[in-house]
Amino acid sequence: MRIPVLILSGFLGSGKTTLLLRLLAAAGKRGLKPGILMNELGRKDVDGLILQESLDLSISRLLDGCVCCSKKEEMTGKLLELIDDRPDLIVIELTGVANPEEVALALSDPQLLRQVKLQRIVTVLDAEHVLAYNSWFQSDQALVRTLRRQIETADVLVLNKLDLVSASVRFKVEKALRKQNATSPIWPAIQSNIDTDLLLEGIEKTMKASDARLTPLPGRGVGVSGKRRILDAVSNRSHENPSFTRVATLSFELPSLGQLTSRQIEQFLALHKEVLLRAKGYFKFSHQTEPFLLQYSGKRVTWEAAPQYEGVSYLVLIGLDWDEADVIRELEMTLERNGIRNA
Repeated sequence: MRIPVLILSGFLGSGKTTLLLRLLAAAGKRGLKPGILMNELGRKDVDGLILQESLDLSISRLLDGCVCCSKKEEMTGKLLELIDDRPDLIVIELTGVANPEEVALALSDPQLLRQVKLQRIVTVLDAEHVLAYNSWFQSDQALVRTLRRQIETADVLVLNKLDLVSASVRFKVEKALRKQNATSPIWPAIQSNIDTDLLLEGIEKTMKASDARLTPLPGRGVGVSGKRRILDAVSNRSHENPSFTRVATLSFELPSLGQLTSRQIEQFLALHKEVLLRAKGYFKFSHQTEPFLLQYSGKRVTWEAAPQYEGVSYLVLIGLDWDEADVIRELEMTLERNGIRNA
């Protein structure tokens, strides 16, 4: 059983830490043991101190950097430390300028993908100021895109500080949010006061303190239909351990690439460009003397030599509201056309 991960996103001052306090209190009432990873841009952990003063919990911290850029590798280590402590869930509170989809990609690291799964992305919004962000930060388009992605990838939008705006402003904000995210619920809030039990839906106390390791997922060759397949597909969704996020991750180990080429990989990615957010992977092509790193972002593909990589070829895909079975089927067909057959 993989540990569910909740991501708390939102711009600086939106009310994320207040929501985290409420969420942890609700988890405690359910008897759930949470692990907490907090990310701060500065070198002082103000929010972490607030939490420790309020709750007797173990907290991992990532200071002086954003987990979606300079702290990616360090985040993996911090999460592995939390996993060793056997929590029932992990809550990651992001710095206000972090892109949640980058963190979802980091959760698919080979060291983590069989131990954790993305459960929900919750984005907290400051109703008083959210409409002004585009004009405030017009000189920093990268930040504007990040704030937009915080809204677009959210499974729940918490519209906070509604006591500070009029009904007409609230209507304008909700209309603007619906243009960027047409499906996720918008929960109204004052001081981040929402029904936090709804965020904990599907999370149960299933781990025993004496458990030494997580139960491993099915081995190679088991696909979505249960029959023998080429691919070992690891998803953040399953019937046994349901996820409630629109952001779906699929990870594949590819021990053999046959005659597969980088061009064919790009063609496969293009088939799903409307729903594909990110892709990353290492490939050891038979016609190349060294491995290559694939990065897909913003519908652009880049390849770079990775001579230091020694592991097996693998591919991680992150999509929004997609048909996982269709993605797996298309990738299997691509592999079969290049001489790779079912195990």
